[in-house]
Amino acid sequence: MNGEMRIHHILTLAHLLSKGAKHNYISVTTSSLGRSIGRSQQSASKHMVELERSGFIERVATGRRMSVRITANGISEMERLSSILQESLEAADSPGLVRVKLAGSLVSGMGEGAYYMTLDGYTKQFKAKIGYVPFPGTLNVRLTLREYRDAARRLRTERTGIMIESFSDKDRTYGSARCLSALLYAQERRGPGIPCELIVLERTHHDDSIIELISKVCLRETAGISDGSEIVVEVLSE
Repeated sequence: MNGEMRIHHILTLAHLLSKGAKHNYISVTTSSLGRSIGRSQQSASKHMVELERSGFIERVATGRRMSVRITANGISEMERLSSILQESLEAADSPGLVRVKLAGSLVSGMGEGAYYMTLDGYTKQFKAKIGYVPFPGTLNVRLTLREYRDAARRLRTERTGIMIESFSDKDRTYGSARCLSALLYAQERRGPGIPCELIVLERTHHDDSIIELISKVCLRETAGISDGSEIVVEVLSE
């Protein structure tokens, strides 16, 4: 009967593998096994019983000693776990994009976004760097839970995303911004997400509970949302 593979099972099977139990029966005592895996003789004996009952090993008595071989099921399970571990290690060495979930409700802004999104100093950079000129204005989302506000705060402090440089005209200097690719969902991940960018502004009147989104389309109309609508945003972060 198959059972659940546990950490101590993995340690025991790893030791048996190293001794040649993949292809042959090997002679082993529970006292020597316990010393090898850093457990007591009683614990090692329990491990062997559990592994046998779970169908991961076969045992044959040879006098006072026991001969053990790992079953095909045991080998298959070890190979599966090894593959998972290898993929995790490779992902850690070569980190890619991860999805950061943010959720909240739609709120109205002060109308400043529509003005700033039309300034040449920004629109030229948007076109060149993110591939489009955003629809005038930003979509403002008030994050509902602390975990989302904390996640947004981390995104603001990281130096990832596409940088939109500050610029000046004859009247004033305008702050920089960073754009992080994102997907907007009108409900809890139902249907395809609408591509957008989380824009992190150097200068903003909003507190940490508000995030701002830009897109090539009018997000309110495309998503069919209005003030108070609950939405989910998945931000792609390195």
